[in-house]
Amino acid sequence: MPQNAQSFFNRHRETLEKAVAAIDSREYWTPYPESLKQYPEDAVKAAPQRFEALLRQPFALRKATAVAGQVGAEVSPYGFELGITYDQPEPAALIETMQAAMPAWRDAGAEARVGVCLEILARLNAMSPEIAQAVMHTSGQAPMMAFQAGGPHAQDRGLEAVAYAWQAMSRVPASAQWVKPQGKHDPLVLDKRYHIVPRGLSLVVACSTFPTWNTYPGLFASLATGNPVILKPHPGAILPVAMTARVAQEVLEEAGFDPCLVSLVPDTPEAPVAKTLALDPAVRLIDFTGSSAFGEWLECNATQAQVFTEKAGINSVIIDSVDSLKPVAQNLAFTLSLYAGQMCTTTQAIYVPRGGIETADGRLSFDEVAGALARAVEKFLADNDRACAVLGAIQSLATVERIAQCRALGEVLLDSEAREHPQFPRARVHTPLLLKVDADQKAAYSEERFGPISFIVATDDTRHSIALAREVIAEEGAITLGAYTTDEVVAAQFEELAMDIATPLSLNLDGGVFVNQSAAYSDFHATGGNPAATAALCDQAFVARRFVVVQSRRHGQAS
Repeated sequence: MPQNAQSFFNRHRETLEKAVAAIDSREYWTPYPESLKQYPEDAVKAAPQRFEALLRQPFALRKATAVAGQVGAEVSPYGFELGITYDQPEPAALIETMQAAMPAWRDAGAEARVGVCLEILARLNAMSPEIAQAVMHTSGQAPMMAFQAGGPHAQDRGLEAVAYAWQAMSRVPASAQWVKPQGKHDPLVLDKRYHIVPRGLSLVVACSTFPTWNTYPGLFASLATGNPVILKPHPGAILPVAMTARVAQEVLEEAGFDPCLVSLVPDTPEAPVAKTLALDPAVRLIDFTGSSAFGEWLECNATQAQVFTEKAGINSVIIDSVDSLKPVAQNLAFTLSLYAGQMCTTTQAIYVPRGGIETADGRLSFDEVAGALARAVEKFLADNDRACAVLGAIQSLATVERIAQCRALGEVLLDSEAREHPQFPRARVHTPLLLKVDADQKAAYSEERFGPISFIVATDDTRHSIALAREVIAEEGAITLGAYTTDEVVAAQFEELAMDIATPLSLNLDGGVFVNQSAAYSDFHATGGNPAATAALCDQAFVARRFVVVQSRRHGQAS
């Protein structure tokens, strides 16, 4: 093992051991603080200037292969052009170079690879304030969310993948002696060796809304198990992925490996390269987050690869009964407002019996429940400064257009408003659109409407709500399911529903935890069991398919 790689592993061994313990216990733990106060004050203060220093110039990586051209036309959702250009490698030359680098990375062994991955994550964590600026001005996330989700929470998901990879690889011994008794005769003896062999090149197709959080699991799961990684960022959110690639290349080079083991391949909307890369025979692993259309295309066409997708779904909440509607409405108001609904976990369909629900204070009608939800969102976002700090900015113009198009799909309970950001007057800031529909208007709420768009669906009763959620999620998938009831019999029905449709359940959340939040080391993000995703972040299946075990055996002498 190269000396630096060994030192990296030794340096971070305790972190790795605690991560492995956390994924076994599922208890709360993190090595990466989510409060800016726990990072050096100088680094936090300097982050905006460091981000500014990256603008309006080429972004250089450590490893240069044959360059096909320069790309880059990122525009901050807060209203200005980044002006950064990036080299676009010539795909065939890059793939050849990466394949040539793979044997040394494979042969270095699990400790070396895991040590490098842990050092990359440690350096990314130190850069979290700076990465937050890049995430904010590509995804549109508000500052605190960009820091937490783009920095420590993304790093948590990366470390979680490394821990699972280490656990899986550690269970394969390097060698064994097999001795089979033969009665009066000498035993049969075989000396066996076992090799962790990567599948091949890994392609990670990143999304625009969570360019690090959704990228790090695939990146680190593949890299730790020996697979070189091609990072293909979304054209609108290249910078956070490019910064990640640069750190990875620096660490790889310091450890004595070819930095091309992590390579960046940016493209443009006019000339996309993801399909070309995905169909290359050398690409044997693909991680994708984004639209169902492209995810399903990958699943159907990239048949030479193991494909891990996170796509669209109809995240749902079923309200049967509550002790008090006020805290429930406040909880859901935050869920619907956070990042203007641009999360893969945001609730779209809220099922409520048209006859109303029971509360500790008596029965409330459907309209009273729907009105309370609308007023809770309106009140939560009444202060414009707080609203902008929660909503962030809309990443894509297509999402702004979708808000306008969806107004006709139901009765408007709460209209979406454009807000002016106090610091960035050209930012695309929009509040949630809340619509009332009847259960028979299935076409309205059973198709994903990405963005701050949600439906309160009037059903016959809770049994009908469960049946509708079951039907819609079985057809379209979901990543989150929320439910509210004061009846343990109904709670058991919700639990059974969650298992039947393979969707994580959050029951009776009315405090500081929200259905659209997911905690690394404890929560399995998605399940891979319904149409919304083919994998969970993170479990053993997410990493174990990224390598194979090749054995050799020869006659030996019994010891």
